[in-house]
Amino acid sequence: MSNKKFIGVLRDITDGGLCILDTSIQIAEYIPIDLSETNEALKKIDVSSSVKLAEYVNCHILKHNSKVAYGGYLEERTIYKRSTHFNQQDEGSKRNIHLGIDLWCLAETKVLAVLEGEVHSFKNNTNHGDYGPTIILKHQIDGVEFFTLYGHLSLVSIENIKPGYIFKKGEKIGVLGDSEINGDYPPHLHFQIIKDLQGYEGDYPGVCSKNNLAFYKANCPDPNLLLKI
Repeated sequence: MSNKKFIGVLRDITDGGLCILDTSIQIAEYIPIDLSETNEALKKIDVSSSVKLAEYVNCHILKHNSKVAYGGYLEERTIYKRSTHFNQQDEGSKRNIHLGIDLWCLAETKVLAVLEGEVHSFKNNTNHGDYGPTIILKHQIDGVEFFTLYGHLSLVSIENIKPGYIFKKGEKIGVLGDSEINGDYPPHLHFQIIKDLQGYEGDYPGVCSKNNLAFYKANCPDPNLLLKI
């Protein structure tokens, strides 16, 4: 299946946006946030500290009288420099381009299945800067198979599920974890669409290098095709 057809299938699933967080949070309470390396404000804080980064994110949310800050697809970020998990090598090989959308909000916020899907796999990815508890759902829409990844969840979220379990659209699949369990980040959901999971289980790269961007951009299209925030 061509990438153009795949994107068309995703875009046509719904005319309106699909809900991924607690439905008590209104779409008007979502605000975009820029965490790219070109954001001059981030150069003034220690982004290697989850506490300092949380202060920045929370201030941004409060300033705009919102509850969720979102964004980050294909954003080049400096926040991954703190972790050896993102193999800091030459400029073209370092992994610093974000492949999903992040939704920053309070720990314990409910996370919902955007579509009906089968639990493909789940895992606690414990590297510093990694996802922490993660769930991957498999979907079949109009004969097209694809996957959605929900990262930075709580440990409780993966305690009582098993591969093959079916989550209905809008059903709670877990809650957000805090910095002690989610890879040492301020609480947030990393949501990613994946065309070919390439044999991964409970994990898939959420950040890529410039050298591999063409492949990952095609394999992991913009999550806003579904969310439409």
